[in-house]
Amino acid sequence: MILSGELMVCCVVEPASMVMLRRVVSEVKDVSSQNDAVRRTGPGARDRRLLKVKEEKRWREMERKTKYPDWARIVEEACKNDLELREIVGDSFGNPEEMQRRIEERVRKKGRNALQPNTGSAVPVGVSFRDFDPTNSYIWLELYSAPSDKAVETIGSVLQSWYLLGRLGSFNCLNLQLTHSPIHTSLSYNHELEESLPAFFHNIGDLEFQDNWGRFWVDLGTSDPLALDVLINCLIAVSSEHVGIKQLIFGGNCLGDWEEGMTSEEDGYKVIKI
Repeated sequence: MILSGELMVCCVVEPASMVMLRRVVSEVKDVSSQNDAVRRTGPGARDRRLLKVKEEKRWREMERKTKYPDWARIVEEACKNDLELREIVGDSFGNPEEMQRRIEERVRKKGRNALQPNTGSAVPVGVSFRDFDPTNSYIWLELYSAPSDKAVETIGSVLQSWYLLGRLGSFNCLNLQLTHSPIHTSLSYNHELEESLPAFFHNIGDLEFQDNWGRFWVDLGTSDPLALDVLINCLIAVSSEHVGIKQLIFGGNCLGDWEEGMTSEEDGYKVIKI
């Protein structure tokens, strides 16, 4: 502002929301003018209905733009580059109340680990056995922290693949012809050895987690110990690259702080069907 005989200049900058509001109101007025022009030229009932619908749509759009919270716009923009956030928000775009409910629900479930990334561990996985019965035992996993939903899905996918291979008879030590072939010789396969005793995986239970302890029940059937070697190798790779596993225990009951019957998500319980 300049005084003392000089011209007083005052610049007023309108807020962005007011500029948007003025623009939308102007567009609605244009539609209303078109509506009046159509009435003067005597349109049909269908044309009048279409113009009315268009006008109502513009008013709803104006109301949404002027009332839509800034934080919701920021979340929608962040979803373009954040796949995990996009999964949380889902189809709630344009609905800030539902978007807020889903985000609060995810934070409530993950608790103190809400901002913890899924990373592996360089520490080797401890492997031990406690009265392990291949036909009726639990296999336990102790993680370094409570797993996220994505971490549970990663471990569950490994177990699903492992179980499928077992059901197809893959873990048969009597038919490892190529593994037992001499080094530096041409590979060949003898189909007569395919008639060895079948090695079929019988059953597997769901993968359950209570806080950082997980377990699943197995009945390996006639599968050979090769099945256990394959599982251990897979979980070692998972631990180093994706989800840190402190120890893997074959056999035993109610390890760690496990409580039978505690199946509430509020208590840190997670489950995935294998």
